[in-house]
Amino acid sequence: MKETRGRVTKDGIRIYDPADFAGMRAAGQVAAEILDAVIPLVKPGATTGELDEFITAEVERRGVISATIGYKGYRHASCISVNHVVCHGIPGNKVLADGDILNIDVTVIVDGWYGDTSRMFVAGNLGRKAERLIEVTHEGLMRGIAAVKPGNTFGDIGNAIQTYVEASRMSVVRDFCGHGLGRVFHAPPNVLHYGRAGSGAVLEEGMFFTIEPMVNLGRPETKVLADDWTAVTRDKSLSAQYEHSVGVTAEGCEIFTLSPAGKFFRTWA
Repeated sequence: MKETRGRVTKDGIRIYDPADFAGMRAAGQVAAEILDAVIPLVKPGATTGELDEFITAEVERRGVISATIGYKGYRHASCISVNHVVCHGIPGNKVLADGDILNIDVTVIVDGWYGDTSRMFVAGNLGRKAERLIEVTHEGLMRGIAAVKPGNTFGDIGNAIQTYVEASRMSVVRDFCGHGLGRVFHAPPNVLHYGRAGSGAVLEEGMFFTIEPMVNLGRPETKVLADDWTAVTRDKSLSAQYEHSVGVTAEGCEIFTLSPAGKFFRTWA
C-alpha cells in the first residue's frame, strides 16, 4: 500500500498525525490478541505447523489480513523460531519437546495499518539458563522503550539495550534490527539494538517503529540457512526475542502491542 500520510524527515522517517495513533493501536491489539490466544497450544508434542494453522485461522476469524502470507514468497501467518533459531523460523513439522523455548512473531493489517509483535513461549518446563535469557531479553526491550521520547536518539535506544544485555554476559544480535512501520510493513528507520548514546536520528513525536532485540546466550553471530529465511546462532547457543510496535508521543511513547491478557512477558506462568 502506498504511503501517503504525514511528513518525512531528512532521514527518511515518516511523521504521522495524532489521529493515526488510533489505527496503529487497533492493529497492534489484534496482533497481541492472537498471541494471547495461542498460549494454551504451546506444549510438548505440538508442532510449529499446528501453531501456525491456529494463527492463520485466528487471522481469518477476525477478518483481518496477514502481512506475512505472500510477503517475498513467504507462505505462513507467523514466524516461529525455536531454541537456537534467532528469527524467521518457518513453521512446519518441528515437534516441540519439553523445555523448548520459542519466539512467535505475528504481523497483521487492520484497515491498512500494520501491527507487528513477537514474544517468547515455553513448551513444558523451563530451564534456568533459558529463563534467564528470556528475562534479560524482555528487560532489554523495556529499557529500550524507556529511552523513547522526543529529543532522544535512536542510538539512545540501542545503547540502553546493549549495555544491559552485555552487563548480563549475553550478546545482542547485530544482523537484524527493528524498523519503521505504519501503513507499510517495513520503512525507515533501521532501529539498531546496539549503539552509541546520542547517535543516530533524533526522535520526534509521530514516529512509528518496532523495537525487537534478539539476544543470544553465546556470541552474537548468526547465519541464514539454505531456505533463505531461517537465521540461527553460529555457535548454536540459545536465542530469544521480544518485539513491540511503538509510537513516539509528546511525553514519551505509546506501546501499541501490549497483551490484553497481561501475558506479553510470562506466557508460561
